[in-house]
Amino acid sequence: MDGRSLHSPPLMLKFIQSVVKKKKKILIQSSVRHLRHRRTATASKDIMEKTIVLYPGLFVSHFVPMMQLADVFLEEGYAVAVALIDLTLDQDVALAAAVDRVASDKPSVAFHRLPRIQNPPTVADYAEALLWYFEIVKRYNDQLRGFLCSVLQPPRSVVHAVIVDAPSVAALDVTKELGIPAYTFFAANASAVAVFLQLPWIRAEGQPSFKELRDAPVTFSGVPPIPASYLMRETLQEPESEIYKAMMNAMRRNAEEPDGILVNTFASLEARAVGALRDPPSIPPGSGRARRTPPVYCVGPLVAAGAGAEAKEKHECLAWLDRQPERSVVFLCFGSTAAATHSEEQLREVAVGLQNSGHRFLWVVRAPLRGDTERLFDPRADADLDVLLPDGFLEGTRDRGLVVKHWAPQVEVLSHRATGAFVTHCGWNSALEGITAGVPMLCWPMYAEQKMNKLFMVEEAMVGVEMVGWQQGLVRAEEVEAKVRLVMESEEGDKIRARVVAHRDAATVALRAGGSSRAAYGQFLTDAAKLGARE
Repeated sequence: MDGRSLHSPPLMLKFIQSVVKKKKKILIQSSVRHLRHRRTATASKDIMEKTIVLYPGLFVSHFVPMMQLADVFLEEGYAVAVALIDLTLDQDVALAAAVDRVASDKPSVAFHRLPRIQNPPTVADYAEALLWYFEIVKRYNDQLRGFLCSVLQPPRSVVHAVIVDAPSVAALDVTKELGIPAYTFFAANASAVAVFLQLPWIRAEGQPSFKELRDAPVTFSGVPPIPASYLMRETLQEPESEIYKAMMNAMRRNAEEPDGILVNTFASLEARAVGALRDPPSIPPGSGRARRTPPVYCVGPLVAAGAGAEAKEKHECLAWLDRQPERSVVFLCFGSTAAATHSEEQLREVAVGLQNSGHRFLWVVRAPLRGDTERLFDPRADADLDVLLPDGFLEGTRDRGLVVKHWAPQVEVLSHRATGAFVTHCGWNSALEGITAGVPMLCWPMYAEQKMNKLFMVEEAMVGVEMVGWQQGLVRAEEVEAKVRLVMESEEGDKIRARVVAHRDAATVALRAGGSSRAAYGQFLTDAAKLGARE
C-alpha cells in the first residue's frame, strides 16, 4: 500500500482494522500459550485450587438442575464458579428468584455476573426466540473469555473443566481457543439427547422434511419410533429457514465438539437410550465419514431440595395439604414459565373435570398468554380466577380443592404425604421431581421436547398416562375426570404408582456412593483431568 492510498478514508479504516485484528490475534495466541504453559506447570501443585466453571443459559429450567451439579463437585474438593449472563434477570422473575435462592443455599459457589454487552438485541427483534438466544450467547463470548482468563491468572486456580448449557454451544469456541476441557450439559433426558444427537443426519437431501412427515414415525437408535410431529417445533419448519438451520447446527455441534456430555438422568431409568448413547457407531448415525462421539455421563436425577422445615414461612398450599388425607390430592402444575399457560376455554374444561371427578385437588393457575413476547419471561401476569373459572366453581369445591395463582413449591408439594397424582406438562425437571417423589403422572405436553418426554413416560418408563386431546389443542372435561379416576381409583393406577416408586428407589441408589450416577461423576472428573494434563 503506497502513501497516497492511506489518505483515502475507507482504505485508511481497513488498514487500521487489519492492524488491530492482527494485534488482537497475537495477544490472544500469546495468552493461550501462557495459560497452557501455566496449566502444565502447576498441575502438580496442591496449593492450586481446581475450579469447575458452570455456564448456564437463560432458561430457569436449565439453570436449576445445572446448579445441582455443584454439590458433588464441592464434596470432591473442587471449587465451583458460575459465569452468569444476567441480561434477562430484570424481566425473568423465575430465573432471578432461582439465582438468588441458589446463591443463598450454596454459599461455597462463586457467582460471577459477566459484564453486559452493549446494545443487546431484544426478543422482539427476532421472529424466533431461539435465534435471539443463539445471538446473545455468541455475543457474550468475549465476556466469557475475559472471565476464564481472569480465573486462570496466578495465583488463583486451574480450571478443571467448563460445563456449558447445551443450547449455549457457541461458548465452545472460547474453551477451544483457551485449551480448557469443555462439556455440554443437557437438562433433558437421555432419550431426548439420543434424538438430538442423531437428528442432523437423519434426513437425507431431497427427502421429505420433518414438517411434511406430519405424524409419520421417525426411527432413531435408542428410542421407540417417534411421530415427526413430536419433534421440537423449530425442527418442524422449512429446512431452508433460518431457525431450522440454526437448530440443526446447534445439535450437530453438540454431537461433535464437546469433550463429553452430562445428562440429567440415571442409567436404570433409561437403559435403552443410555445404551445407544454409549454405543459409538449408533450415535450419531453414519454419514459416510468417521465421527467421534463424546462420552456421555448420566449424573441425575438433579432435583433441587425443597425449602424444608427451615423455611421462614410455610406456603399456604402446604398448610392446606397438611389437613388432607394421605395420597388423596391431585396436583396440577404446568411449569415455571409464562409459556406454559392454557386458554380460558381449557381452564374451564379442567375445572369441570376436576369438579366431576370428586377428588381433592391443588391447582396452580396462570392467566393465558396472549402472544406478548415480553411476557415470555414473566409468569406473574395476574390471573383473575373469578373470570377465568366457571361460575360457582371456587365456592362449590372449597371443601376439597385449592386454586393458587402463579406458583407453588412443587418439590415440597410432590413429596407431601397427601399428594396422590401429578398432572404435568412433561417438562423433564417436573418428571424427575414426580419420579423421585414416587407420584404417578397424568401427562399433558405443551412445548419444547415435552411431546417426546410424554412418549417415554407413558410407553417406556410407564410412570404415567396420557391426557388425550392435547394434540388437538383441547383436553375435554370428560378426559380430565376419566384420567383422574383411573390413576386415583383403579388397579391400573396402582400398577403405575408401584412402577414410579420402584424408579424412585432406584434413583436413590444411583446417587449413593457406588451408585451409577455417583460413579459417572467420578469418571467425568477423571476424564477431565486427563484432558487437562494433555493441554
